[in-house]
Amino acid sequence: MAKPETSAGESLSSRKQSHLDLCEREQVEYTGKTTLFEDVDLIHDAVPELALEDIDLGVDLFGKRLRAPLLITGMTGGTEDAFAVNRDLAIVAERSGIAFGLGSQRVMQRDPSTAWTFAVREFAPTTVLLANIGLMQAAEQPTPELRRLVDAVGADALCAHLNPAQELVQPEGDRSFRGGYDTLRRLAAELGVPVIAKETGCGLSRAVGERLVACGVRHADVSGAGGTSWVRVEALRGTAQSRALGEVFRDWGIPTAASLAMLRGSGLELIASGGMRDGLEMAKAIALGARVCGVALPVFRAYREGGIDAALDFVQSLVAGLRTAMLLTGSRNLAELARQRVVLGARIGAWLEATR
Repeated sequence: MAKPETSAGESLSSRKQSHLDLCEREQVEYTGKTTLFEDVDLIHDAVPELALEDIDLGVDLFGKRLRAPLLITGMTGGTEDAFAVNRDLAIVAERSGIAFGLGSQRVMQRDPSTAWTFAVREFAPTTVLLANIGLMQAAEQPTPELRRLVDAVGADALCAHLNPAQELVQPEGDRSFRGGYDTLRRLAAELGVPVIAKETGCGLSRAVGERLVACGVRHADVSGAGGTSWVRVEALRGTAQSRALGEVFRDWGIPTAASLAMLRGSGLELIASGGMRDGLEMAKAIALGARVCGVALPVFRAYREGGIDAALDFVQSLVAGLRTAMLLTGSRNLAELARQRVVLGARIGAWLEATR
């Protein structure tokens, strides 16, 4: 696909570029709240009767087999730099046998000349690829238009991202969030590919999870608090008023581990993202009910520091940590890890008690 000379969606593309720049250089993570994975313990097996080579990390996702339960979650698109990030991280995903998600394709719809920045299927021909659009943007469009968005990038599923906190801090963001469940119900019934309800750093509660199931949604990315704060990102690039509001709400949200614990047994197939930083946290997430885990900021920063090779090394470090945790719990495969009992601390217990 040819690179455009000009862009009618320049302001939106500029926003996407500023997001990348801020995530690379600034402190954009939560400071007063953690993922609460430190409040989760797995039970050690001193005689696991396994060798590392016995551990099977494979998992089926959207009809394809991944070599490890890992997804590089959607980050960007719309600029030349964004294309390079998408292309190279898609290559990382393909080589590693993990999934890859695109950033919001809203800019691609507003300015079709930016579509090339999302065209990465040729670099990841066999793995799971996820399309992405905001739920409020999806509410404004007929289902066939959204299906064309999925088909245009050769995606296996569509992430409908939920980001009210980010939008409210963003000076040019949405201010109305009506009709979300009706939109999800329509997409689940009509789109023809799986729909993933994806938060963007503030987590999903049990009540929201139950409503998603009632709408026919079967997949959700909890994207909990404790990792990147998109409220903080928008505050850094915003006006004086939005910066002040962003500082108030920069630690807003449900911690990732608490969100997983709330949603365990809800009927949703869960993706665990939001502050995932090592393989042990991945193991805890899977024991709490996640099918796969998602990472964004740390793999992006590794890529910025050392290119594709550094990003591959980071992914392999996650996989090695997960494999080690599985052996130390006596889990031969992910199904056995998912059946492991977990020890939950008082802070997660408080979240569970408050939402019963």
